[in-house]
Amino acid sequence: MMKDLTLEDIKIFRSGFTAKQVYAVAARAVQKNGVNAASENYAAKRDLNRTFSVELSTDKVTNQKKSGRCWLFSTLNTLRHQFAVQYKIKNFQFSQNYNSFYDRLEKANHFYERVIETAGLPFDNRSVKELFAAPDDDGGQWANAAALIKKYGVVPQSIMPETYNSEKTDEISDALILKLRKDGVRLRTLTNQNKSKEELAAAKNKYLKEIYRMLVFAFGEPPLAFDFEYRDDEHKYHLERNLTPQHFFEKYVSWNFDDYVCLTNAPDHEMESLYGLPSQDYIFDGKKIVFVNTELKALKDAAIMQLKDGQSVWFGNDVAKDLERNQGILDPAFHERAELFDIDLRLTKADRLRTGEASVLHAMTLVGVDLIDGKPTKWKVENSWGEKIGDKGYFVMSDEWFNEYVYEVIINKKYLQSKQKQVLQKEMIALKPWDSLA
Repeated sequence: MMKDLTLEDIKIFRSGFTAKQVYAVAARAVQKNGVNAASENYAAKRDLNRTFSVELSTDKVTNQKKSGRCWLFSTLNTLRHQFAVQYKIKNFQFSQNYNSFYDRLEKANHFYERVIETAGLPFDNRSVKELFAAPDDDGGQWANAAALIKKYGVVPQSIMPETYNSEKTDEISDALILKLRKDGVRLRTLTNQNKSKEELAAAKNKYLKEIYRMLVFAFGEPPLAFDFEYRDDEHKYHLERNLTPQHFFEKYVSWNFDDYVCLTNAPDHEMESLYGLPSQDYIFDGKKIVFVNTELKALKDAAIMQLKDGQSVWFGNDVAKDLERNQGILDPAFHERAELFDIDLRLTKADRLRTGEASVLHAMTLVGVDLIDGKPTKWKVENSWGEKIGDKGYFVMSDEWFNEYVYEVIINKKYLQSKQKQVLQKEMIALKPWDSLA
């Protein structure tokens, strides 16, 4: 059985370090400049020029600022470019704040319902602990955005612009989480006191009324109707009065979310299987989170076909890995940390997911790809971090980075192969709230 380190062990470690003079040189570089700067592989930039054989027409990037709304920004980005082209409105944006408001309200309602449902379980039950650990935040999945938009529609950003709290969500999130936990404790008590359904519903609605008030204070009150007034790129004036957000979406946005599916490459799960994540389906009657877990090549082939047809691709990824933020570079070869430390840092994609080293941390949009002899070498990525990083906010991603850190792409079903279409017919496997894909 292994025990504590000994002083003799430390002596051996020290001797091993000092035996190679190059270690001292590398150590000084790391100590002064940091791990990433010291490990930067300048030669890797040669293969990451920003010319793409397939490239969509795009506008200025959006900026989620200090919020976790990338999933919503990326979804609205896939809608806005086509909208801008169709109606000739350059740099058009939908209001992210509008849909964010209802996102937080729906999550609160879902939390209360789940609290009532699990009230008979002890607090140390894993499901209850997971529920109270994050009762309301600004993260989400593509299907959540689809459900929100189908239910509440969309509005132009000018109709419900950003606020301090929508751009910097930590303060309102802290207040909401405290409020929800307090309400959750009370709802558990009422449920375990065998209160009637009517009494529980009255309590829940009282709490939701208070949540609504908090959200209006933070984000503003969403419009019930508005006038759509704009001058297009040809300077023609347009005005349509008294549109509801739902009518605006139905009339002006030609998009059917039911035509799309999430292809996933999660090798820690069984391939060619259909998975769901019911714990995050917070609009009960809305679009459900469904993953078709399949081979990586299927994700790439479908994404390329969609891009060739002029449509951007929402994709979920682990953006914090092998990222050069300021230059907007995503490439495992750009920072040679293993070479710097003279150690092996490789983990398989499956093992990264199993151990928590990997996560679906961020969502962005594919807007281009460079094909050499029919094979992708690099991809153009639209991020939502503003124009001050990358190439005016656009990133270049190597195909190797796609292999390692892309986990989800949202694809029109017409681009699926027969294998993936067959998976859609399988019985869905429900994932736990703590699953690696959650």
